[in-house]
Amino acid sequence: MLLTDEEKRILNGAEGPGKQKAMEMLYALGVTFDAERLIPIKRAHVALSGQEGDTYWCELLVEGGATCAVPPTTNPYWDTDYLTRFFDVTKEELDLANRTGDAYRKIGAILTYHCAPGVCSNVPFFGEHIAFSESSATPYVNGALGARSNRESSISALAAAVIGKTPYYGYHIDENRYGDLLIEVDADLNECYDWGILGHCVGDIAGSLNPVLVFKNKVNPSQEDFLYFSAEAATSGAVAMFHMVGITPEAPTLEAAFGGKKIPAPEAIITTKTLKDREAKLTEAKGDINLVMLGCPHYTYNQLLDVARLFSGRKVSHNTSFWILAESGAVELAERSHLRQQLELLGVRMVGNTCIDEPCWKSFEGHLGLTDSPKCAYYRERRGQPFAIRRLSECVEAAIKGRID
Repeated sequence: MLLTDEEKRILNGAEGPGKQKAMEMLYALGVTFDAERLIPIKRAHVALSGQEGDTYWCELLVEGGATCAVPPTTNPYWDTDYLTRFFDVTKEELDLANRTGDAYRKIGAILTYHCAPGVCSNVPFFGEHIAFSESSATPYVNGALGARSNRESSISALAAAVIGKTPYYGYHIDENRYGDLLIEVDADLNECYDWGILGHCVGDIAGSLNPVLVFKNKVNPSQEDFLYFSAEAATSGAVAMFHMVGITPEAPTLEAAFGGKKIPAPEAIITTKTLKDREAKLTEAKGDINLVMLGCPHYTYNQLLDVARLFSGRKVSHNTSFWILAESGAVELAERSHLRQQLELLGVRMVGNTCIDEPCWKSFEGHLGLTDSPKCAYYRERRGQPFAIRRLSECVEAAIKGRID
């Protein structure tokens, strides 16, 4: 990989050990993927997890004097001020959370604590070269917005933010963005949950390839629909780029989506029955529930309004906790409009700046939980809590009864 004289100086340590470490990471990544050079970026997003490995890497760069040339937005860990009022954590868990915040402040990150930056806090424009980590953010910015990012790790994204550059390979190059397989969709898609189940089917079929979707019926997906599709396509598979013909910016036609290559026969036809079968496979659990958890990816303000409408003044069962993890701006809007206060009277709590995959939720483990997100269920089940998956209206009804029938 060719480096400029300035890049060689950084790699040799002329600008301090922190920037040197970041450049070593980018150089190793570029060599691994046969990148010809580094290219400048204008945006970055770091999927900090509040876990030891990510925090250690950030601290290592900070201790070496590094700061970000391109201030990145960040994923959430958990709101330590608010959630410690409700849940016990160990001193070590709290110390790690505080270390995480301190390290990313020092390096110059923008502490958005939001897992869907392409929606509001860090929205790239069409064709812009960026470095985004977070599994569901990458397909969203590539597919729905037409920006250009590889599937970065939190470590490589932070290195790119420090240097202001990223290796030129993968989805930064036109030919790697074209479709690899064709999927036909003839299904009813009435809400973002349905788009999430569609994404789960597509990820399972596509793996790490670029799927091209053709819809039999006219659809007009919202940002929440795109978010749910992206999150689940990156959960059941490793989709980082997708096309929806006549909808997403790089697929005005089927021919454009495949870059002029021969259009393949459909790999699959997804119908309403396909979605129902996938839903049944994901949602077998029944019985008493101790938690309803929504917000993976983070809920928008519109989704908070949907929750209030569905409750219609009814209350959560005394045996069940109901938590919504939302983008902090949505929480603030709910506070201003008194929507938050109205929902809290019904037993619904919301919190910003927080991920579902954090130790503050461990008191719920061992009992059945409920969510509208297969991605949420995947992460929570790794921590020891079985989860059922239902659409939002069914989550609300189950919360009121305290069980899934």
